[in-house]
Amino acid sequence: MKTILIHSLVFSPDGVSTAYLYNDIALKFKESGFNVIVLTTTPHYNIVEQNNITQPLKKRLFGLYYKSLFNGINVYHVTQQKYNSSIFRILGFIYWHFVSFIIALSIKQIDVIISPSPPLTIGFFNIIIGKIKKARTIYNIQEIYPDLLIESGKIKNKIIIKILRKIERFVYNKTDILITIDAIFYNIISPRVKDKNKLQIIPNFVDTELYKPVNYHLLKLDDDKFPKNDYFKIMYAGNIGIAQDWDLLLDVAVSLEDEKIMFYVIGDGVMREYLQQVVNKKKIKNIQILPYQKRETMPAILSYADLHFIFMNKSTEMHGFPSKVYTIMACAKPLLISSGKNTPLVNFIGDEGCAFIYDNNKDSHYSKITLFLKSVNKNDLSKMGENGLRIITSTYSKETVCNMYVRLTNSFIS
Repeated sequence: MKTILIHSLVFSPDGVSTAYLYNDIALKFKESGFNVIVLTTTPHYNIVEQNNITQPLKKRLFGLYYKSLFNGINVYHVTQQKYNSSIFRILGFIYWHFVSFIIALSIKQIDVIISPSPPLTIGFFNIIIGKIKKARTIYNIQEIYPDLLIESGKIKNKIIIKILRKIERFVYNKTDILITIDAIFYNIISPRVKDKNKLQIIPNFVDTELYKPVNYHLLKLDDDKFPKNDYFKIMYAGNIGIAQDWDLLLDVAVSLEDEKIMFYVIGDGVMREYLQQVVNKKKIKNIQILPYQKRETMPAILSYADLHFIFMNKSTEMHGFPSKVYTIMACAKPLLISSGKNTPLVNFIGDEGCAFIYDNNKDSHYSKITLFLKSVNKNDLSKMGENGLRIITSTYSKETVCNMYVRLTNSFIS
């Protein structure tokens, strides 16, 4: 039996999109006859108490690491926390990499190592582990680093940028297989890779058994958070990070304060505090900011909204792809998108008739979005939602895409 090590920053019981993505990939590998082992962190992005109860972590070596079982799969967790301090975040990453490296070397047999980005450094350590354990390596590029950090201005030091670029070239050219989630990502990465044959495209996916059209009226939602009224409801649910243009949301919301429109922002991330501070300071009453909600309630919450918005940050929109698109479309809901042309998001949506797309490189896009929201016809939204659902069920279901991972892995280890 071949052993595959999934080495990821997040995994169950953490409750974020990449964790759920790799939960399903792990289960498909197990179902396909692989011995699956997972090396990850303790839950720290979105701690879901129910997940912690059903998948309890047991302390090992006085808390140096923890161990749990996910549907019969052994999961090793190295302690990690969500620090506000950059220094503490760096130290936490160093600790996680060091302990993970030792645990990986202690595993008797590893045939394949697969990891999603970020961080970029996980690919670096996997190559070393792979050389020692004589294992093949797969690096799944979910976001393009260090580009995203550089373009957003999070990293400006030229020496650090140079070091990260060298790590990037090392990872791309020493990893056995590189998986990008989109053709745009593929084209960006391709000039940086000597052997183009190692580049593959496998999109992300959605669990269509969970995310599907539902009547939220039939499900129990908190009426205080999600009141039943005749307001036009516009939602964003996911990571509140640097990849989104939150200032555009604030401007649009202020201009529509006299309309019967309510904006919902659900989730957490590095920009949540900024968003909350501006909402409080300007006393913006038509933006509701809520924490992550239970996953099993998300189909109803997504269905509660009439429209879902994704306003991409111009500086980072070429280097990331918002996976929430899949769940929104799977619930047959339409999208309102602000993004430049030929970006991964716009390339994915294409001309499928499931989204209103406004080019954020045009000065008029703010006013156009505002005017659109004042006059949108709810009856037009239903057909757009159905178009999105058709795309998901035909191409981006969990079963279809997970099988692509298994087939690729079997083909190159055999």
